[in-house]
Amino acid sequence: MKLKSLAIMALGALALTGCGKQQGGESAGPKIQRMKLACDASFENIMDQEIDVFEYSYSNKKRQAYVVPYYLPQQQCFDSLLNESSGVRTIVAARKLTADERLRLKNHKRNPREQRIAVDAIALIVNNENPQDVISMQEVRDILSGKVTSWHDMWPTKLDSIRLVFDQNGSSLVQFMRDSINGGEPIKAKAYAENSSREVFEAVSRRPNALGVIGVSWITTDMNGAVISREEMRERSAANDTTSLGFSDKIKVLAVSGDESIDAYKPYQAYIFDGRYPLYRSIYMITTGVGGSFNNAFYAFVTGMQGQKVIQMTGVLPATVQPRMVNVSVSGE
Repeated sequence: MKLKSLAIMALGALALTGCGKQQGGESAGPKIQRMKLACDASFENIMDQEIDVFEYSYSNKKRQAYVVPYYLPQQQCFDSLLNESSGVRTIVAARKLTADERLRLKNHKRNPREQRIAVDAIALIVNNENPQDVISMQEVRDILSGKVTSWHDMWPTKLDSIRLVFDQNGSSLVQFMRDSINGGEPIKAKAYAENSSREVFEAVSRRPNALGVIGVSWITTDMNGAVISREEMRERSAANDTTSLGFSDKIKVLAVSGDESIDAYKPYQAYIFDGRYPLYRSIYMITTGVGGSFNNAFYAFVTGMQGQKVIQMTGVLPATVQPRMVNVSVSGE
């Protein structure tokens, strides 16, 4: 499952102009249906699960479904959707279409639909050797603005400079922290960009002074190296209840307090739902696929009940499924 995604990531945006039209051979065997999906790279863990369950559920003796994902910086996803020759008709991103983007699509007789599919918590993670357990939103802003540069400015510790770690240059996480948290001002912290969210997780687990910014799906125990078959994932998503989630013990997840709260909370689904966890953003699926198309079928799956339950199993808050508390396996608690 992951090898397919890693191979596709290596192709990058150039591969978007390759072939990807739906195919239906007249020879014996199931009809092959393919579609391209351009997805913000920070949501790779979520969409990998959606794709696996959808392909397993949608395929039968008469048809074989393939969703080909491209995990890219957010703006490249929108560029791919706007470029009709790319073959991309569906994207997943952390924002809606702008009025100008919507007009450009309609001028080419493409009618976009968009729906919020989830609310993603942005987790702040540190090395297990870091004694700090909580952080306030004001301290987060002070780190981003460069006012606070050392761990000992906030907590009694021998750790010195704060090494802020993001997934990649131009990512939606960088944009969110800059625009929504730092008031649109440039980030002045000592910041480093890795090549993926997975590498952020690994960098923090190795570096005692690192502060990682990462989507919550990357740190849940169910998504951290667990091997789950497509059939089992489908059964879980079809059930009334989903599995309990905890956080990986390879790193420590900081509890964050809001500006008007003295209590700090970790990014559990219930705290995302009621707003007590302050770092969150919406995830949108946008498609120009027409009714009856393969793109429309995938859009309907992700926005429907089963697709929403798949999202719930990743630790992200689904848009339409009720939140739940989770079991915790966090180091230091």
